[in-house]
Amino acid sequence: MAEEKVLNWGICGAGKISNDFCSAMMTLSRYEREHKITAIAARSQEKAQKFADIFEAPKAYGSYKDVANDPDIEIVYIGVIHTEHVRLSMMMLEAGKHVVCEKPLAPTWQECKKVLDYAKEKKLLFLEAVWSRFFPVYDAIKDEVNSGNLGDISMVTTQFCIPIMSVERLCRKDLMGGVLLDIGIYCIQFACHVYGEMPEKIIATGSLNEEGVDEDGCVILLYSGNRKASLVYSGKTASGNNTATIMGSKGQIFIDDCFWCPKSVKLTDTTLENKIPEGPSPYNFYNSGGLRYEADHAFKLIRSGQLDSPKYGYKDVEMIHKIIDEISKQIGLKY
Repeated sequence: MAEEKVLNWGICGAGKISNDFCSAMMTLSRYEREHKITAIAARSQEKAQKFADIFEAPKAYGSYKDVANDPDIEIVYIGVIHTEHVRLSMMMLEAGKHVVCEKPLAPTWQECKKVLDYAKEKKLLFLEAVWSRFFPVYDAIKDEVNSGNLGDISMVTTQFCIPIMSVERLCRKDLMGGVLLDIGIYCIQFACHVYGEMPEKIIATGSLNEEGVDEDGCVILLYSGNRKASLVYSGKTASGNNTATIMGSKGQIFIDDCFWCPKSVKLTDTTLENKIPEGPSPYNFYNSGGLRYEADHAFKLIRSGQLDSPKYGYKDVEMIHKIIDEISKQIGLKY
């Protein structure tokens, strides 16, 4: 390719996370040369137009199908409720669009596999947007783990506790609610980031609400060589000190609150920081400016012809969702 043309984005969903993604993407130093928010789609034309006006998108659609049919759009960000993730991902892939879909892609590995296999068949990029993996400090964490500076790593701990069970989409079974898919997935991805393999054994416990969706969980992942990960997450407690630690025989890495979207990380001999700038539209979630990194990563993958991310690729989706499947089985979580 002679030059890197602008990547035209279609945005499905005009809610909080889509706002944060668009606002964060616009903070990229090369935004105007590499990215363009071309179209917004929502469940109503009015809502789509209001969102489009905020981000100066030239097109607003009251139907997601219109995004699929728009020939100007090369990539689609899916930021709707996750009960729609598989359907819309398949729709956009069928239309020949690359896809960045908010997590969780689906409640089961088999449903995730259906989407990934179709993306491979269509020779298109598909990213499940576990945004943690695209933060520069997560690269630094992986490099430090692989360097040997920590010695033999034998323990990983994470905690993610915030009072969110009053949120409608999380407390209802028909909306595939629960905290495992919402915040527990961040704890799981962190352990997988460190160890890079499936655990040999999983021990999980959690409590379900009256509708049968999970409100909290404690999970132990047991790996070969007596290595372990201890994961704690809850949607019904007061906010905790939501940190993560990697412990080795020679040293440790500490990631302060919020470990899934950290502003900084304390390595064995230095502290590294991310740039998390404010965007043109106020953010709704912690450190949402970091969403800029997944947008930038998608651009680089597409323009270099890579269809599987080295930071969070198909093997990572498989590993994490197979662990989710086993945890769901053990705690009695069924959709």
